[in-house]
Amino acid sequence: MAQKLLHRPLVKWYSRLFFFLILVLAALLPALSALSQSTHDPGTPPPDSLIQMKNADSTHHNDTTRFHYTYAGTGTISNSNSLRSYILSNALKLSLLKKSTEANFSNSWVYGKENSVLTNNDFSSTLDMALFKTIKHFYYWGLATYNHSVPLLINNQLQTGLGPGYNVIDKKKSILTVTDGVLYEVNDLYDSLYGVPGGNIFRRDRYQTFRNSMHVLFHWVIGDHYILDGSGFLQNSFTDWNDYILRLTGSASIKLYKWINLTSSASYSKFTRTRGQNTLVTFGLTIQR
Repeated sequence: MAQKLLHRPLVKWYSRLFFFLILVLAALLPALSALSQSTHDPGTPPPDSLIQMKNADSTHHNDTTRFHYTYAGTGTISNSNSLRSYILSNALKLSLLKKSTEANFSNSWVYGKENSVLTNNDFSSTLDMALFKTIKHFYYWGLATYNHSVPLLINNQLQTGLGPGYNVIDKKKSILTVTDGVLYEVNDLYDSLYGVPGGNIFRRDRYQTFRNSMHVLFHWVIGDHYILDGSGFLQNSFTDWNDYILRLTGSASIKLYKWINLTSSASYSKFTRTRGQNTLVTFGLTIQR
């Protein structure tokens, strides 16, 4: 009973924070959209127009505020004599881009069963921002993330942090980015087995830690019709370097129409604290505008 009483305020606090992040993004949308609608004399080019022409191939050298959204719906189904399983994956990303700033709100939900046994009911929501007003190719980032995962045994997990990033390659058709920073993490994990005098007991694992977060991301467009994407996170705890989170994702897409892609994706996640692992391979469609 005591654990339930402790758990309720924590879940309530996570829920309030999640809805607060949504409200923040909703407040930013009209403000940044208004900036994009400002007018100027077309006969008077901006002072840095020559600089923009030189950097026309970069993804972060446009004064116009742009709004993008990406939705991916993928999954797999297996039906044999002794095994019936399916995985459904949904991901939605909203982005606001400007010359010196970028804001993204990403959400994903994965649901799956195997022979009527729940294998996945995973939810992740991330609000991240980047500021490019710094040394060339460098930028600063900040984020807040909420995670819930059945295979990784995560009941509730909140991460907030910031740090520097470096664009190794920054082109419209090829991007390679490396970032590193510090995260503060609050965990409410599923029951873990602990050894104690007189036997083993189950209890809820709740703890906080600071992590070093390293992230590598690439995006490559081949001949306007083929797209390769990849991302990798390695997050080690400062108090115990063997307590780490590893997330790897990759996808390959073929453009069917200018905003519809046929996509195959694969992901692998590992959390050493809970000894949980998860591997997914899915196929489906991606809509990007």
